[in-house]
Amino acid sequence: MKTLETERLILRKFAEDDLDDIFEYAKSPDVGPNAGWPPHKTKEDTAKILKMFIQEDEVWAIVEKKSNKVIGSYGLHNDKKRDDSKVKMIGYVLSDKFWGNGYVPEATKRVLDYAFNELDLNIISVYHFPFNERSKRVIEKCGFKFEGVLRLSSVLPSGEIVDDVCYSMIKEEFFNK
Repeated sequence: MKTLETERLILRKFAEDDLDDIFEYAKSPDVGPNAGWPPHKTKEDTAKILKMFIQEDEVWAIVEKKSNKVIGSYGLHNDKKRDDSKVKMIGYVLSDKFWGNGYVPEATKRVLDYAFNELDLNIISVYHFPFNERSKRVIEKCGFKFEGVLRLSSVLPSGEIVDDVCYSMIKEEFFNK
């Protein structure tokens, strides 16, 4: 993964020594459930995820420049709901201690620029659960267009089946913003 930079953030590959920073936000009861995963109970839980991030190489660590601290993750994944090699899906998680600072929109702008200009993608999708109003506001602020609701399409760790609210942005929309 290419390292990306914004005014206040660095998006870079994860490293093993990021474990403590990730665990700090991943154990919060307000972070993981909004993204569909349970809060981490131990550093071993976090180490398994960190290992996966390093191996799969499709998730950036969001690093705040001011503190040099990993404050979240940002993924650019294949969208399993669309069968096209020119399509990716974004996903993000941010430490609740950093909510409300505009970090996710800032990171999203840079990732979209990279995806459309350097990877030459045609469309980027993003989803949120109906109960995640904070993510909905971020997605709309970033200029994604509402597509619809995929009913009963995701299973939460509790076993509850919930809807996915779907948005997307095509290359032309990004360049015309």
